[in-house]
Amino acid sequence: MTLLVIVGPTASAKTELAVELASQRPVEIVSADSVQVYRHFDVGTGKPTALERATAPHHLVDCAEPLEPMDAARWAKLADDALEDIRSRGRVPVVCGGSFLYVKALLFGLALAPPADQDVRLRHARLVAERGTQALHAALSRVDPASAARLNANDRVRVSRALEVFELTGVPLSRWQAEHGFASARYRARLVGIGWSREELDVRIRTRADAMLTRGWIEEVERLLAAGYRDCRPMRSVGYRQIADALASGVSVEVSPLRDRIVRATRVFARRQRTWLRDQPVQWLPPSMLGAVDAERLLA
Repeated sequence: MTLLVIVGPTASAKTELAVELASQRPVEIVSADSVQVYRHFDVGTGKPTALERATAPHHLVDCAEPLEPMDAARWAKLADDALEDIRSRGRVPVVCGGSFLYVKALLFGLALAPPADQDVRLRHARLVAERGTQALHAALSRVDPASAARLNANDRVRVSRALEVFELTGVPLSRWQAEHGFASARYRARLVGIGWSREELDVRIRTRADAMLTRGWIEEVERLLAAGYRDCRPMRSVGYRQIADALASGVSVEVSPLRDRIVRATRVFARRQRTWLRDQPVQWLPPSMLGAVDAERLLA
């Protein structure tokens, strides 16, 4: 049976499409979102609402504590288990999310690079604290220019991982990935998404940011910081990082400039997502199909 995977940049109505399918067929959704997996990070992640969860059960949402390690390999194992469980009950699984490394890990597996080394990661964290993310990215550029060119300098987690692989093995991560090839599929899958124009998506991103700020995004980050989550991985995600930095500045947080910073960062993130998807076999559906989706055809 073909596995339907709903992909697309942030704010492109992935959850809306998945829930619409669930209103027509016995669908359960497996979230492929690297921030929605964490508890307490709710407003700014666009987690499914109570009504959406009532329409379709969601798996791999709120399944980890903010300080708990979660990577693509662990997520893929959890997703395998969820898919098996859903199908064993005669239901239809749909994977939905914008964390494409997670999707890739599920569909093709990951290159057999070495496991994480906490000593190496602590050393990288000290380098960033002392000299900034650019210094970490420069160190990667010297030993693995292909990975450095692919990764944004501010993506500290993935830059650190790529450098870690080289430091542990002497082999660049780009070579590990090239030899793996991602050519052997673990699932027969069909990728679909809603094909917004860039201008339409920019409007949706701004509208989404406004709605999240109105729903108490700043107050949520204040609570998370008070709970000791300043340095956890999800706090480095788009939007949360900008709000946390604004709160740490010690000056009054003004919503309008903060919103503009969040929107700019989200647009950059969406461009990176679109770049990744450019080489994927995605069937782009017209936005007019939202509200008029033929679940029978998409899930065939």
